[in-house]
Amino acid sequence: MDSITNPVQDRTLVAVDRIRKVYPKGSGEDLLVLDNVSLTLGKNEIVSFLGRSGCGKTTLLRILAGLMPATGGEVRIAGKSVVGPSPEVAMVFQSFALFPWLTVLQNVEIGLEAQGVAPAERKRRALAAIDLIGLDGYESAYPKELSGGMRQRVGIARAVVVQPTVLLMDEAFSALDVLTAETLRTDLMDLWIEGRLPISAIAVVTHNIEEAVLLSDRVLVFGSNPGHVAAEIRIELPHPRNRLDPAFRQIVEDLYSTMTERAGGKASQGHFFGAGLAMLLPRVSPNMIAGLLEAVAADPHQGHAGLPELAGDLHMEVDDLFPVAEVLQLLRFAELGDGDIKLTEPGRQFVGFEPDARKKLFAQHLLNYVPLAGHIRRVLDERGTHRAPASRFRDELEDHMSESFAEQTMRTVTSWGRFGEVFAYDEVSGIFSLDNPG
Repeated sequence: MDSITNPVQDRTLVAVDRIRKVYPKGSGEDLLVLDNVSLTLGKNEIVSFLGRSGCGKTTLLRILAGLMPATGGEVRIAGKSVVGPSPEVAMVFQSFALFPWLTVLQNVEIGLEAQGVAPAERKRRALAAIDLIGLDGYESAYPKELSGGMRQRVGIARAVVVQPTVLLMDEAFSALDVLTAETLRTDLMDLWIEGRLPISAIAVVTHNIEEAVLLSDRVLVFGSNPGHVAAEIRIELPHPRNRLDPAFRQIVEDLYSTMTERAGGKASQGHFFGAGLAMLLPRVSPNMIAGLLEAVAADPHQGHAGLPELAGDLHMEVDDLFPVAEVLQLLRFAELGDGDIKLTEPGRQFVGFEPDARKKLFAQHLLNYVPLAGHIRRVLDERGTHRAPASRFRDELEDHMSESFAEQTMRTVTSWGRFGEVFAYDEVSGIFSLDNPG
């Protein structure tokens, strides 16, 4: 029995074992971003890390790339523990990350130069990578002369030219327009399927559910607060994959359902973490809230919509759609579950009301279900001047969350409070007041 080899272990290229990442804060508790994350990446496999902003998937990718240290746990590549950058790994970034003063050829050569490759060999390999990735004729061009899609091709060529074992892609297509992203994804998959890429495995960070299903052999769904692997879905559809294939659509719906189950399982607060005043509020405007309510209420949904269909109708991705849907849930204007969104009676009323009645209903739900908004209003009511500095509330938030999250939460609650005429805010003085509310 001892001599029998485990075929799964044989295929494992990358093993992530109980990775933990903590960011120290100046005040309050440290911010735990990743906790007890374990996963594998095998030979000839594409694995997508799917999740919304703030779930730690990019942090994990940077740990795999050796660009930041983990607080705890271990990363092993080809059986060897890795700390810091590894020649076995290359990364493609969302922002292209090209040197504007270098030509395409020079940008592609830069990694080989860092490895000490001789100039003649460097040029030969860089030209081959440029040819492979479809940039022939642009060797002497500078990044400013290229479209976004072509710049990202340079980023991919620069990554594959060093012939890594593992390619990491951090939302590599999200900064591109829809058609360019689709072309680049298709070209990359063709090269992968044909075995022309000099790599053995790919890890993709994305918030685009359809992209994950198009590319991946497995999808790991990340939960938040702290980031962790919440679910794994294996995809066994043959390539090339057809978005209209019923089996493809079913997997997309399963992923939406998985993500809404995670959202609905935490005290009905959805994606928000913390409780009471420490609840993080997303960047969602009142117009976005009203717009989604109206879209769900309208034909053909009539108040009950599947999130995949709704996302397609509105041309929205997970990072755009879920925060708005979860705000509707937080405010009790809708319920989320099983990949669907269903308006509550107050949600239906909101859609049918005139603007003033909408504001009053919104204000009622804001004060009832968003503790920070109720806290600000109570302080203003209790003070003789009916005024208070925003810094007072921001300092309270920073005891429980990072400075940037506190700023985001303050901006959101201010926008919501203004819309509902719950309180006024003067941007210049940084003062909340009851000057305008009716």
